[in-house]
Amino acid sequence: MGDGAWIRMVAEEEAEGEVAAAYGECAESRTGRVANIYKIHSLNPRTMVQHRALYRTLLFGPSPLKRYQREMIGTVVSALNGCHY
Repeated sequence: MGDGAWIRMVAEEEAEGEVAAAYGECAESRTGRVANIYKIHSLNPRTMVQHRALYRTLLFGPSPLKRYQREMIGTVVSALNGCHY
């Protein structure tokens, strides 16, 4: 299980059924891997897919902010929270 998170996760190579389908939907196109931020939802795969949809809406959806501004906000908030993501 897992890649270093404290939350129990299903490893990609062990995923079956709904979890495997969610992993397939959330895999990054350039790496083919699923980010740990999504894997933490592997015990409830519907939330994984919904988390990805929220992320894509926030980062790529209509907004008065440019994409780099949204990325910068996320970076600063993560740094303030001590999160390496």
